[in-house]
Amino acid sequence: MSMPGVRPSRIAFVLALVLVTIVASGCQAIQGMYPPQAVTEQGAATRRLYDIVFAIAAVIFVLVEGLILYAVIRYRRKPTDTELPPQIHGNNTVEVIWTVIPTVIVAFLFFVSWQTLNTVDGKAAGDVVHIRAVAARFQWTFDYLSPDGSAVVFSTDTPEMDVPAGKTVRLTLEAKDVNHAFYVPQFLFKRDAIPGKTNTFDFTVDATDAGQTFRGQCAELCGPYHGSMLFTVKALAPADYDAWVQAQTAAAQATPAPSPSGGAGAETGGPAIELSAKDIAFGQTTLTAPANAPFTIKFTNDDPGVPHNVVIHSGPNAGDPELFDGEIVTGVDSRLYPVPPLQAGTYLFSCKVHPTMTGTLTVQ
Repeated sequence: MSMPGVRPSRIAFVLALVLVTIVASGCQAIQGMYPPQAVTEQGAATRRLYDIVFAIAAVIFVLVEGLILYAVIRYRRKPTDTELPPQIHGNNTVEVIWTVIPTVIVAFLFFVSWQTLNTVDGKAAGDVVHIRAVAARFQWTFDYLSPDGSAVVFSTDTPEMDVPAGKTVRLTLEAKDVNHAFYVPQFLFKRDAIPGKTNTFDFTVDATDAGQTFRGQCAELCGPYHGSMLFTVKALAPADYDAWVQAQTAAAQATPAPSPSGGAGAETGGPAIELSAKDIAFGQTTLTAPANAPFTIKFTNDDPGVPHNVVIHSGPNAGDPELFDGEIVTGVDSRLYPVPPLQAGTYLFSCKVHPTMTGTLTVQ
């Protein structure tokens, strides 16, 4: 159907203007969907693959939309058209073209995807830095292993993984309870941590990114506090990383204090109350303590590689302010927590690392 009095050139101009407007308005959205700049060698390979796929898709989109606009304008019905144009039923040349070209494109994408997969999953030869990331609701802990990866040299309680920039890191993933996932957006990489299964992969942060910190998170829904299961990856210059490792190793090998407790150098006193944690749960969900007198909580962590502690709130609800915050204990170990005198009442106690671990402390 034609529009009397409107020139084809004007129709083409209007359509082109509409197309330019759509593209311009969508540029910001497209930029937001584009992956961040990769900071690892493996991520750079993924980014190159994305660029190739995006370029092919963009060419196909422009070609198809251009042909549609051309057909709309070139073969529109004119006022002088009184009969249907000749109908074409089948064209061997066109059919061969639209079969061969997609086949070539798919084969090419398969080839470059296979190359990228080999790069991302490849294992480096020679010396690598061995680190183990342990995921447990809702916390990450990192074990720094010996050069052969067979023994733990030291561990960190804080959810930060320090790595040497420019050197290959071999990361082992373990999960203690449910499925988790290790995801760093600027690595362009995600891998699951599955209970009973060990996943291992290599990555190398670019040497030019030494001093940078990259955020990471669990990308597998693992429970009500999944959104708080965050961590960071800090890239250090090799010399700075070696100095940091030496300091952490010396601290781990230092002789422990004879009477560990919840406060630095605090003395224990009053009656002792035993409390344990295992399988991401407290062994006792009800405790009783004397009112207006100090007491001690003997806390035992029976979860290997998992951090726990004891927090006492000022009331019976999780949102109540904290009155006592005990030292975090990672792995199988125990602490004596000296608790100051409390007034008679009911208090909630919980684990700061795993807020779903709760119990009731009755002071009377």
